[in-house]
Amino acid sequence: MANLFDEVTKFLDILKSKNTISSKLFEFIEVPQNEYIVHFPVEMDNGEYKMFKGYRVQHNNLLGPYKGGIRFWNTVNLSEVNALAFWMTIKCALADIPFGGGKGGIKLNPNNYSDKEIERISRGFTRAISYFIGENKDIPAPDVGTNSKIIDYMTDQYQKLNGRHNLGVFTGKSLNFGGSLGREYATGKGVALSVERYIYHNKLDAKKLTFTTQGFGNVGYWTAYFLCELGLKCLAIGDHTAYYESQDGINIKAAGEYAKTNKGLKGFTHNEITKEDFFKIKADFILPCALETQITMDNVEDINCRAIFEGANGPVTVDADKRLNERGIDVYPDILCNSGGVIVSYFEWLQNKNCEYLSEDVINDKLRNKIFAVFDSINLEGNKREHCYLKALKKLENNLISRGLINS
Repeated sequence: MANLFDEVTKFLDILKSKNTISSKLFEFIEVPQNEYIVHFPVEMDNGEYKMFKGYRVQHNNLLGPYKGGIRFWNTVNLSEVNALAFWMTIKCALADIPFGGGKGGIKLNPNNYSDKEIERISRGFTRAISYFIGENKDIPAPDVGTNSKIIDYMTDQYQKLNGRHNLGVFTGKSLNFGGSLGREYATGKGVALSVERYIYHNKLDAKKLTFTTQGFGNVGYWTAYFLCELGLKCLAIGDHTAYYESQDGINIKAAGEYAKTNKGLKGFTHNEITKEDFFKIKADFILPCALETQITMDNVEDINCRAIFEGANGPVTVDADKRLNERGIDVYPDILCNSGGVIVSYFEWLQNKNCEYLSEDVINDKLRNKIFAVFDSINLEGNKREHCYLKALKKLENNLISRGLINS
């Protein structure tokens, strides 16, 4: 299995060569501050016990408490969680919200366990990491393979362990348990808002534009949904079960209902294609919203689009990003496009702390304003990933200057 943190290191080397950021900053961010690996037993439905392996990485908390999701997936490993935690540090700095970067996960396929087993696994993991988290220390949230139901279990377990009513330690909770309106679709909406702002800056007609979406879970579905609401046409969708294409356009609502009922897109009504053919489809925009390292040097020459907007974390490798820029294809990075989730998580955290809850319209207006402001601050020429990273790193550098840890 590829070491995902190698992608982080490779890109940091590129940024170092720009000589615009203090070398001392890189010493602070090249390695995480804390890495926790836990093993915990969980009783299965058959009465037997199974040991699970979980991770929680706290990358950096210069700007505020660690923040980052928890994923349940069968490829979770320390390198992956380290990379994801690093990206959260950069994402929060770019979005100008007072969080640092963290991430966690358990190596398992959630589809292989019953609902009660998932509940016991969630509570067991919470017990194992409870000492390391807290509303002003480290604030987990849902990620791949997890959802508000799982976060509710974790929040309840944390409250039982600590003996007090504390909602701010987790975000992404259900509305019944202190969650925020708009949080369910916030990540996908953030991706769609990034596309919308691109259309505005380039003076394009949304109704004449097309896109493809890889990944059809929470992020992929809502991204596609909001883009179709804007007037764009979806030519192809795909997930871990199958890929489908239609030049006449795909009904996203129907596809979403089908995928939810059947636990994936396999068997959907359109023309089935391969993953390789999916990335060869000509469209204005490609939206990789699945997992990391999906567009690589192996398929980069197949890409035929105007721009890529990263809904997933790290779906385009560093080498592929460079080649796409050489070909004149813009790549808007994950730390910009999928920041909607952590932005609304921040709003949820504030609502929990203040015991004052906002309307959905207010949340969406605040999200739109934040995404547009960050997008507008990025240089529209050249490599967008480099622009976003350098802006975020400058914020971290200024924080270290204020602390007296490096010279201005």
